[in-house]
Amino acid sequence: MLCEHGVDNDATLANLGKQAVIAAAAGADFIAPSAAMDGQVQAIRQALDAAGFTDTAIMSYSTKFASSFYGPFREAAGTALKGDRKTYQMNPMNRREAIRESLLDEAQGRGLLDGEPAGAYLDVLREIRDAQSCRLALTRWSGEYAMIKFAAMAGAIDEEKVVLESLGSIKRAGADLIFSYFALDLAEKNILR
Repeated sequence: MLCEHGVDNDATLANLGKQAVIAAAAGADFIAPSAAMDGQVQAIRQALDAAGFTDTAIMSYSTKFASSFYGPFREAAGTALKGDRKTYQMNPMNRREAIRESLLDEAQGRGLLDGEPAGAYLDVLREIRDAQSCRLALTRWSGEYAMIKFAAMAGAIDEEKVVLESLGSIKRAGADLIFSYFALDLAEKNILR
């Protein structure tokens, strides 16, 4: 939620709690807030518990970097926010903050962490994997997908081999689960045999 100075953290947390309860009431097993707001896991956990949804898990995006790799998604979805997302997303150069935020979310009741975009941040995501006990989901984001697709279309790389290598690097970094724009391609071509 926006105010005259940018994103209003407290108002956004209250809104996230309400949205989480609505989603849980509709049958959601997991709540996956993409807001990357300070205190979001605790606010959502409290709202869910107060509404009786104690078994609804939370997958937090606590390690969501302010990355240029989101560009194709934002353009396609028409989500060009006025202002700067850097006020609430992780500084790409601040590894310590990313680790600290992830550990805070785990302590507040997160069951699964999503780190994104994965490719440019595997070093940080590996450190998070080593420092926490909950499951780790990593996302191969739209900009990473576009780079591979365009390089393959230009004949610069073998798309299938690069996709498998890049997904393998995410797995090697410690991912328990990988979200990828390549999922449909992999399934249709039966690449993961």
